[in-house]
Amino acid sequence: MRKAIHPSYGPVVFRDRAANHAFLTRSTMSSEKTVEWEDGNTYPVVDVEISDVSHPFYTGTARVLDTAGRVERFERRFGKRGVA
Repeated sequence: MRKAIHPSYGPVVFRDRAANHAFLTRSTMSSEKTVEWEDGNTYPVVDVEISDVSHPFYTGTARVLDTAGRVERFERRFGKRGVA
């Protein structure tokens, strides 16, 4: 690899503010803010809006859209296209 062109890759804490959940992983992201982690070390912290703890798909609160009904409604409104 070429020297001095790649970002530094190290431990970073990602904190989901909506669910009050944090996890430690490695990333190229950096931050001026730091947090003391459970192991006693201090790591940069990146605040995120959503993670697997608060995302509706992973929590089971996702709404299922009626796509078949939408297609039928579209076809009623605009008519079916014939095969050319």
